[in-house]
Amino acid sequence: MKACGICGTDLHIFDGTANSNPPVILGHEYAGTVCEVGSNVSRFKKGDRVVVDPNINCRHCYYCRHGLVHFCENLTALGVHIDGGFAEYSVVPEIQAYKLQDNIPFEWGAFVEPLSCSIHGVDLANIQVGDTVVILGAGAIGLMMIELVSFSGAGKIIVVEPEEERREIARLLTCDLVIDPIEEDVRDITMKNTYDGADVVIECAGTPGTARLALDLIRRGGKIIFFGVCDKDVEINIKPKEIYYTELSIKGSFINPYTFSRAIKLLSLGKIDFSKFNIMRFPLDELLQALECHKERKATKTLLIPGS
Repeated sequence: MKACGICGTDLHIFDGTANSNPPVILGHEYAGTVCEVGSNVSRFKKGDRVVVDPNINCRHCYYCRHGLVHFCENLTALGVHIDGGFAEYSVVPEIQAYKLQDNIPFEWGAFVEPLSCSIHGVDLANIQVGDTVVILGAGAIGLMMIELVSFSGAGKIIVVEPEEERREIARLLTCDLVIDPIEEDVRDITMKNTYDGADVVIECAGTPGTARLALDLIRRGGKIIFFGVCDKDVEINIKPKEIYYTELSIKGSFINPYTFSRAIKLLSLGKIDFSKFNIMRFPLDELLQALECHKERKATKTLLIPGS
């Protein structure tokens, strides 16, 4: 193990509010070096640099056979149901490993899994050239969304984020307008900078407030992507007329079907830049401190670096 990212799912599992199979070693965003291979492994050898797709599908259920592998009825995940990356070593099925090019640092390799999920979300948004896109939340996911949405041809990108440090990072990227939802009226500013609302809203914060806000910022006929993960019991009020009368398209975005290789390619081509992110690094024996750091939002991204 060379680097493993901490994400909100890890905190939910640690707090007992997410599906998992304890006792289990958490960590599902990781990269490392192959130190040993099984007798039937043919694609990798000792010393190879790899990154791991944690989501393991069965390939034979109804959804797998219809190309919807992320809805696999037997879906399991390294770091969730099977021991994962918060460790010095991890046993990984060959099919879940991808070679990591030499020009990608291991720390950036730990971003491949969340980046692949973000690519899936942008695919679902089906952004058209010139669209105005609102991104709610500028954590690691929201900041990656800014870059991906820019590649997709958006004409204007508006970011809503309550924390000043994260707003500053967003300004360094390719967004056009950054709004502080605590001090500013998000809807009023959005309406003044769009025609009747955004073409696309991507919710990345995972709170009831931002989930509801997405519906208030979208134009008629627009598209909303719920990417952020709210607690499982959270509910928001939606009137059917809001959807019927305005022909809204509302989609969820769940994990990363068929996007892992594309995420690696973007990194190898230098199209995604994490250098502006505020990254905090912890050795493995400071895992609890790292989890607390992530929970308190002290960094854009928190990484475990075994052996550091």
